[in-house]
Amino acid sequence: MSNESSMEWAPLRSSLGVVKKVDEFCVSLPAPLNLSYWWNFGSLLGLCLSVQILSGLFLSFHYSAHESVAFLSVVHIDRDVNMGWLLRSVHANGASAYFFCIYMHIGRGLYYGSYLHSKVWLSGVALYLVSMGVAFLGYVLPWGQMSFWGATVITNLLTAIPVIGEPIVYWIWGGYGVGGATLTRFYSLHFILPFVVASMVVVHLILLHEKGSSNPLGVSSSTAKIRFHPYYTSKDILGVVVFLALFMGLCLLKPHLLGAPDNFFPANPLSTPAHIQPEWYFLFAYTILRSMPSKPLGVVYMGFSILSLCFFSGYHTSVFQSNCWTPPLKALFWVFVGSLVMLTWLGSKAAEPPYIAWGQFFSVVFILYYPLSLVSAHCWQVLVRGPVESDSSNPRIS
Repeated sequence: MSNESSMEWAPLRSSLGVVKKVDEFCVSLPAPLNLSYWWNFGSLLGLCLSVQILSGLFLSFHYSAHESVAFLSVVHIDRDVNMGWLLRSVHANGASAYFFCIYMHIGRGLYYGSYLHSKVWLSGVALYLVSMGVAFLGYVLPWGQMSFWGATVITNLLTAIPVIGEPIVYWIWGGYGVGGATLTRFYSLHFILPFVVASMVVVHLILLHEKGSSNPLGVSSSTAKIRFHPYYTSKDILGVVVFLALFMGLCLLKPHLLGAPDNFFPANPLSTPAHIQPEWYFLFAYTILRSMPSKPLGVVYMGFSILSLCFFSGYHTSVFQSNCWTPPLKALFWVFVGSLVMLTWLGSKAAEPPYIAWGQFFSVVFILYYPLSLVSAHCWQVLVRGPVESDSSNPRIS
């Protein structure tokens, strides 16, 4: 009889356990007392990802991944499907909103030293890299002129790999050029990978909640904590309302503001656009790539400019985690942001003088941020506290 009773109560205990985990994860979670609105971009990223997955699912009902009808299926969605134009606008501009939030999220992490939480930071960098792949795959699917030639240019970068580069490109293409096989496999990967991203987000959040959030001052205290709800849920709700107002304004009033005009023409392998460029959120990397005198060197520099984020968690030697306590790092950060903005602007310009020379200059400034940050952090540490002999003699307040 006792065994039967325990079996009857087992589902209830299991449900209570789930409720308790959710409460610990989202409601009673101890959070730093002084989080600012810069921490809102994490929740906005979750919102953007959810919007992208849902809108992409509904778009897939009407999209046909065949080179002869892919462009026409997109036109059909815009013209014939009920509210299809809005659905496509939400999905296309949602990618821009997603990457805008990513860059704000990464920038906040760089400025306030969140990279000291190595596991959280590295999982976030991995999320960023996979998201870049998903966005590139999605950009190819409308099968317009810019989509086709963008896929051709970006996949050709792999030929910079010695010996095996060219066979890898042919394998990705499914032939000797970008075509129907390329479109089909890109569509399949673009549909599957967002769910991989969602799984990685869960891992990222678990690692974050194990360690705890950083804060603007870069200091921590086990007593200076408050419940996540209602203090930060209300803050997140306000951020979501403002974000949705701006986002829907863009989708309803200027749905094609961030799109490429050449993508309104069907893909034509015999006609190359005058100026091939990716979406705005990849322009900084594109500028670095084309500013180098050779393709292999450009690929190496572009890869370094992105993957160097992985090395941040190991170089910080300052007593305080946040850059607001280190004037040289603060100045370098804003120089880095300025160079990022200039590289993005230069990527939208033709590859001609004086834009090539400017691109080379700001590429060097952008890449030098990483080693200069290392040197500046160490010099400031020596100036303020004296040389660091060991970890025990340098108690980091993080």
